[in-house]
Amino acid sequence: MRSMTVAVKLAALLMMTPAAFAAGAKADPAKGKIIVDQVCAACHGADGNSVVSANPSLAGQHPEYIVKQLTEFKAQKRKNPVMLGMATPLSNEDMANVAAYFSQQKPKDRGASNKELIEAGKKIYRAGVASKNVPACMACHGPAGAGIPGQYPRLSSQHGAYTVAQLTAFRNGERANNQPMMEIAGKLSDNEIKAVAEYIQSLH
Repeated sequence: MRSMTVAVKLAALLMMTPAAFAAGAKADPAKGKIIVDQVCAACHGADGNSVVSANPSLAGQHPEYIVKQLTEFKAQKRKNPVMLGMATPLSNEDMANVAAYFSQQKPKDRGASNKELIEAGKKIYRAGVASKNVPACMACHGPAGAGIPGQYPRLSSQHGAYTVAQLTAFRNGERANNQPMMEIAGKLSDNEIKAVAEYIQSLH
């Protein structure tokens, strides 16, 4: 358990890249909105609330996290052909501006309908899976899924389908830009992933 605790704490250090600190600079959300309207809105929504479950909602997300992901898409540390094309033309300033805009938007309450899955996911989110040495999600992402700025992303109200896809990608090594999450997701079954994703969607 101690090794997993250390690994989880390292996630914070992985977040704090030089590019991520750009989000803390004097970003201009108004300039970010121009880019969002032209480039991002079609998939993520003009206000950051995506209507397609395969595309993540970005409203209310911590700017440091958005900058980190855009930087890693551009550097191909996180693989996604579509996002590579979107992120490549962006400067560090552009990324900071886009991140600032999305961070100021209000996430919509999506709710969730599968009560059985929600209850199962709640147990994993709040207590982890002791038999598999899986830590509680809330240890990093907070009891309400708000995350910690500069360290851990906001999860609440995120599409369940998107969360399932990302946890599965971490587990399978298809997404490799966060080693602690790869280790944690690697211990979760399909049903456990679906349950925790359903619970996360229900948070607001």
